[in-house]
Amino acid sequence: MTRMSRSTTLALALGLTLLSSCVSQEEHDKALEQADYYQTQMHELQRANGRLARENQQLRESGSGTPTEASYIDEYDAKLADLRSQLAKLSSLPEGTQRIELGGGDYVLVVPDSIVFDSGSADLSADGQDEILRLAAEINSAPHGRIWVRGHTDSDKVVKPATKQRFPHGNLQLSTARAVEVAAFLIEDGKVAEDKVAVIGFGPYEPLRANDSAENKRMNRRVEIYVAAD
Repeated sequence: MTRMSRSTTLALALGLTLLSSCVSQEEHDKALEQADYYQTQMHELQRANGRLARENQQLRESGSGTPTEASYIDEYDAKLADLRSQLAKLSSLPEGTQRIELGGGDYVLVVPDSIVFDSGSADLSADGQDEILRLAAEINSAPHGRIWVRGHTDSDKVVKPATKQRFPHGNLQLSTARAVEVAAFLIEDGKVAEDKVAVIGFGPYEPLRANDSAENKRMNRRVEIYVAAD
C-alpha cells in the first residue's frame, strides 16, 4: 500500500498547489472541487486495492485446505495472458465493446476508450454512461464472482496543459482514474455489488500491440472489465 499512499499524498498536494495559485473566487472554488475529486477518487482506489490485497494474501495462505482458491490468482494471470494473446491477433479492435470468453465462466468486456471517454479525460461521456449501464445489466444478468476494472493507455505522453494539470503523474494516473470512474459508475448507477469490484491502472505498461501506429495505439487505449465466474 506504500505506492497508493504516495499517490494519495501527491494528489492532495496537487489540490493544495492549485489552491495556493488561485486568483479569483471562481478558480478558488474550482480548485477546491478538484482537490475533493482527487481525495474521493484516491480513497475509493485505496479501499478497492486494500480489499484485493487482503483477499490475495488470504488466498495465498490458504493453500493447505483450498488448493483451488490458493491458485486462483495465478489462474487469473494466465487467463489475462490468454486474453492479450487473443486480442493481439486481431487486425483491429472493433469500434464497440467486445466480450471475450476465457473459459470456466470467466469473461472480459473490452471497452475502447473512445466509447466512454473524451481524449485525455477521465469523466464518463453521456454515451459512456449509457454503455457502462448496459454492461452493468449484462454483468448482473447472471451470478458472478470478483470483477476487476483495468485501465490502459497508449504510450503517448500527457502533454495538454489542462490534462497535465489534472494528471501530473501522466498515463498511469489517467488510466487509474478512468478505471475508478468506470468502477464507481458500475457500482453506483449499475448496481453491481461494491464488495466484488477492484480497480487497477496500468498506464501504457500492458499494451496489446507495439505503440508504433495510430491503429495500434487505438487498440491499447481501453478499459477491461474482467468478470470471474461465481
